[in-house]
Amino acid sequence: MMCLKALFRRFGRTATVAVVGGTAILAALPAVSSTAAAAPLADQQEIVMWPKGPPGSAQFPAPQQVLERSKDPAVRDRAVLAITTPSLLVYKPAHPNGTALLVTPGGAYQRVVIDKEADEIASRFTDAGVTMFRLVYRLPGKAQATDAPLMDAQRALRLIRANAAEWGLDPARIGVLGFSAGGHLASQLATGFERKVYEPVDAADAVSARPDFLALGYPVVTMDERFTHAVSRQELIGDSPSPETVAAYSTELRVTPATPQAFLFHANDDPDVPVTNSLLFHDALRRAGVPAEMHIFRQGGHGFSLRFAVGLPAAQWPDLLLAWMKSIRMLP
Repeated sequence: MMCLKALFRRFGRTATVAVVGGTAILAALPAVSSTAAAAPLADQQEIVMWPKGPPGSAQFPAPQQVLERSKDPAVRDRAVLAITTPSLLVYKPAHPNGTALLVTPGGAYQRVVIDKEADEIASRFTDAGVTMFRLVYRLPGKAQATDAPLMDAQRALRLIRANAAEWGLDPARIGVLGFSAGGHLASQLATGFERKVYEPVDAADAVSARPDFLALGYPVVTMDERFTHAVSRQELIGDSPSPETVAAYSTELRVTPATPQAFLFHANDDPDVPVTNSLLFHDALRRAGVPAEMHIFRQGGHGFSLRFAVGLPAAQWPDLLLAWMKSIRMLP
């Protein structure tokens, strides 16, 4: 485990530190940023995922930063860039019911957005008793390992499961919710949880990285250039990937009967990530005999989450997801 002095040097701020299951946890830790960013709320904790540093990580000329992109002071739209220190932020409900949800926000594998697809939706789930974990994962490309995002997702799921008792969680009720390129990562985790992409670093890596259920919002799924999101594909597997590489990272081709049951939602008018991505994944689940539910909304465009779905049926997706989780007994 990393010493506390090293933790303070890394983040450069004063923080309250606790140790849970051999993992250092920093309570109410301000975000690492080169721009102004508010500290997490008192009911949040940020977890150092890799005490000795993440494997396969690149060094960038610019430091990791949180960039506020919004021009409206009343609306936050932060994106994390040049990520070399992946982390988990925990949103703790007042009354945990034992279910956990790991959230992998989108950002075209160029950035990780943390408001629209994480902070803004967290209360919809914590109000229902679900403990939420926001993953800021490393990004492929630019000398970063292609599997760096999957390393971080596997490690995050294992840390949640290994420390389930400390958070009041049922280790058999841990799901993952991914959006856009983060949906690709979530589907990679769901179909590649057994892939050995890093060497174990502690006892947490002995537990399974398999999610118990999967939820995908307007996800990138396929690397087939006819249907994929071009920027996400280029960042993940480059400009001229081999057919074998395209197949390896097209998660609809990796579905097996061991893939967790899934919930998908997408807008039919998505101009960036064709709805075909969700259709392909749902069809692969069906053929593998994996139960799945899918909602294709007429309107919503891409990246609607809650912010851009106001007044549309697509805004119902959190309630639909919670109802589905209850129907499959992932909620009490």
